[in-house]
Amino acid sequence: MTHHQEKARPRAELFACLTIATSLAFGAFATAARAETVVKWMHVETVPSNLKVWEEIAAAYHAAHPDVRVELQFLENEAFKAKLPTLLQSDAAPDFFYSWGGGVLRQQSQTGALQDLSSAMKADGGTWAKSYKPAALDGLTFDGKTYAVPYRMGTVAFFYNKQLFQKAGIKAEDIKTWNDFLKTVKTLKDAGITPIAGGGGEKWPLHFYWSYLVMRNGGQAVFDKAKKNEGDGFLDPAIIKAGEQLAELGKLQPFQGGYLGATWPQTLGVFGDGKAAILLGFENTEANQAKNAGDGKGLAADNIGRFPFPVVEGGPGKVTDTLGGLNGWAVTKKASPAAIDFLKYLTSPEQERKMAAAGMIIPAALGAEDGLKNPLMRQAADQLAGSTWHQNFFDQDLGPSVGRVVNDVSVEILSGQMSAKDGAQMIQDARALE
Repeated sequence: MTHHQEKARPRAELFACLTIATSLAFGAFATAARAETVVKWMHVETVPSNLKVWEEIAAAYHAAHPDVRVELQFLENEAFKAKLPTLLQSDAAPDFFYSWGGGVLRQQSQTGALQDLSSAMKADGGTWAKSYKPAALDGLTFDGKTYAVPYRMGTVAFFYNKQLFQKAGIKAEDIKTWNDFLKTVKTLKDAGITPIAGGGGEKWPLHFYWSYLVMRNGGQAVFDKAKKNEGDGFLDPAIIKAGEQLAELGKLQPFQGGYLGATWPQTLGVFGDGKAAILLGFENTEANQAKNAGDGKGLAADNIGRFPFPVVEGGPGKVTDTLGGLNGWAVTKKASPAAIDFLKYLTSPEQERKMAAAGMIIPAALGAEDGLKNPLMRQAADQLAGSTWHQNFFDQDLGPSVGRVVNDVSVEILSGQMSAKDGAQMIQDARALE
């Protein structure tokens, strides 16, 4: 869901509150005259170099607005999802927080916990709204109301270890179809190489396989009908076929030992340590595999290649149909005008260009992608630019209750514990209950 940024198991210490801007030394009179506004920003970011960029942005804003102090509050990803609903209804709610858009954001908006940003976005001839890519803004807008400020866009693709591919005699450019991919898995196994780093402990990393196979087998029309509970819904033959192909992959035992218990950081570490040849991951995989590798460095940048999820022969889905994130900052009811003003600053083309240059994001701000220097990130941005259908992560788009079932079913089918048809039926039943 990118979505799913770095995920880890909940820990007891949920908050690591980092105060970025330090108060200036006002005299007694100045302190009394100028009340300080604290802006609370809740995030799931774990890469130290990325946090440093944010700290610099917050410090620059504070220098121009001495009466505003920005606090970064961190919640681990799994804890974030577990605690956020309660937090949003409490006095401890942040001013704004990381959002994956989709059905989860829609549900949060329906609780009354979020601010409708539409009028602020449309003020002054809509200059604020026009500073973002239209697709980014549309994905965070429901029934004409915008509930989050666009931040980043992303796409999931295959990353591979060039040395291991070379050792097995494989060329990534030859992987055009799903059958080619299965053949690649077999070739790697024959060469004594673990084909894929898989993370089943948190389930969502494996739902990418099912999602992409649904997209390739059914195309947008089939998924949109299933989402609306029309026609055969999730029992569409193309969706059942996707599950059968997922089961076929599972039978090859392509993942590292113990993959069903592996967290996402551990999975990135398996790839970063060179213990598996392939990873299906986010646009920022290069930085994240390095951080989670045993030596803290991981694979060298020039040893990592990238290729899109292949097509399924006979399926209407195109190789240019992409699955990925659309992330924003959802603004709570309690957020101050200062929080809104800081958000405008944080997501402006100028600041997003800085984040792009640091290899953090594919920006949602118009024109900011020209800051991208990292070749793999640039490839992801180019892939998004040429996308014929960009689909938000299924578990986010379908909402929390159906999303959980999608993640469960993906793992069960892959591990041979459930048939494709039974899995489709479970998702269909969950959809019907909504």
